[in-house]
Amino acid sequence: MSDWLEHSVQVEVQVPIEFVWNLWSDLEQMPRWMKWIESVKVLEDNPELSRWKLATGGFEFTWLSRILKIIPNQIIQWESVSGLPNRGAIRFYDRHSSSIVKLSVAYAIPGWLGKLMDNLFLGRVVESTIQADLERFKEYALKAYAQS
Repeated sequence: MSDWLEHSVQVEVQVPIEFVWNLWSDLEQMPRWMKWIESVKVLEDNPELSRWKLATGGFEFTWLSRILKIIPNQIIQWESVSGLPNRGAIRFYDRHSSSIVKLSVAYAIPGWLGKLMDNLFLGRVVESTIQADLERFKEYALKAYAQS
């Protein structure tokens, strides 16, 4: 039995949406700004699928993810097809001289982990971590844009 937790966070980045989109849509670059993501590998024979590895606090999870929907400069939506159950979307909103990046993530935590850690505590830790990930993405994007 699993409990599903969901979080949404966003950040405004002072770069054009096309630039933000190009950085984020290169999935294999995500470990550069996502603290818990150790690796992402897009499958060569099926680019809609990618293998993810998350590692934190002695826990390690892997999963295979499928892109469900992709609209350039607007949304990337996914769900896991094996491994750690998760789904979500990254949305992009054009503000002309800047971009809003909104990440929504839902994940199932194994029942034993839910009993081990209070879900509210775990939720706060995850939400603060993904908000910090978006802040790191913002800094990464600003630096990359300045160098382009």
